[in-house]
Amino acid sequence: MSFFLLLLREAEKIICAVIFLAMTLLGFANVVVRYGTHYSLAATEELLTNGFLLLTIFGAAIAARRGEHLAVELVNDLLPRALQRVVLALSVLASVILLVLSAYFSWEALQNLLSNGMRSYALGIPAWYYQAAVPFGFALILIRYLQHAWEEWRKGHAFGVVGDV
Repeated sequence: MSFFLLLLREAEKIICAVIFLAMTLLGFANVVVRYGTHYSLAATEELLTNGFLLLTIFGAAIAARRGEHLAVELVNDLLPRALQRVVLALSVLASVILLVLSAYFSWEALQNLLSNGMRSYALGIPAWYYQAAVPFGFALILIRYLQHAWEEWRKGHAFGVVGDV
């Protein structure tokens, strides 16, 4: 059971590592083929572009869990402690709304791709294959963000303060 919990806790790190390894191998193979034959693998641009999209989303989930997203805290730091918690609650609410909307609209984009049958330009596979992980990635960012916000709220720490990385 603890192995399963470890997988859940570290899911986005594992996903990012696998995607990054696959992208590195694919990019290396493309360079070897290009210099060896003066041709390139046609699908590498498509695969690498979508890989970067997934890396960005799942990397954002890692940052959200650690509380390492950019934050402008100048005004918040000047406020009394009671108002800082109000600002924290408002910023969490705004972030949750943004992430829920992002998940919703990426889900709508996925539904659109499913219904219109669009295919990718290089591989000719259904375009929704690339979009399928995006709404779930935004949902994961939301979950990780809420986990971090709850931990910071419970501890009474100033939100967004990150120790030495």
